[in-house]
Amino acid sequence: MASLSILIAIFLWSSLGVVVRLAGVPVQELIFYSMIVSVCVQSLIVSQGKYRKEIPSFRKLIYPAITGVILLANTFTFFYAYQNTTIANAVLTHYIAPILVALIAPLLLKEKITKTSLFAIVLASAGLWIMLEGFSFDRNHTNGIIAGLISGFTYAALILFVRFHTQHFHPVVFALFTNASVICLLAPFIRSFPHEALWSFLVMGIVHSTIAPLLYYKGLQKVPANKAAILGYLEPVCAILFGIILLNEILAINTILGGILILLAGYLTLKT
Repeated sequence: MASLSILIAIFLWSSLGVVVRLAGVPVQELIFYSMIVSVCVQSLIVSQGKYRKEIPSFRKLIYPAITGVILLANTFTFFYAYQNTTIANAVLTHYIAPILVALIAPLLLKEKITKTSLFAIVLASAGLWIMLEGFSFDRNHTNGIIAGLISGFTYAALILFVRFHTQHFHPVVFALFTNASVICLLAPFIRSFPHEALWSFLVMGIVHSTIAPLLYYKGLQKVPANKAAILGYLEPVCAILFGIILLNEILAINTILGGILILLAGYLTLKT
């Protein structure tokens, strides 16, 4: 089931915050070295005979290369937002993406959006607002809020671009060349290897940069972009659960209420 693939990918990605916090290294190093691990794993897979024939012509590699640029922009701006504004502001601005996808997908991808999907977007947005106790603005948070908005736009662009172009690629091949492009972009900015964080590079490289993307790309080949975007709202819910279980964070009543609304939106999306 394609939707299940996307849900599993979202669940895996939601643990990323815990790994990032425990790793305690600069974001660019975390991304760079985890991508190297993922490319090594994916190269081993693609080197097998049945996958080698899936490698596209050089001309078509422009699509995973562009995906890598969008992915890197999305990751950096989202983390920058976390560092320069409240978590609520960062997440609320980032998750304008499903709304953007719902508006743009019918125009670019000719996908139909149902009343149920629109209701699910409203429901999930309200749930996220309640869960994070709303949006707050302060001049000191301006840069973080702008970064959050940019991350929302790049997240929407990522969903739409991947949905359109993964149709012509095997998921593992697409992930391999996307991650390789991220490595090339980050290489000039890497100056050291924090060996104490090797475990985090292995976890992120295998789980977050290999298994999760493969499942997500596979799901996006069949699931409409607007539905995939709505299912993405489940990520902050799972992330909070990971924080409670692994980091001993406290569960508030607004988190429970907001999470219920988001789960309900996800359920409605899966039913349509």
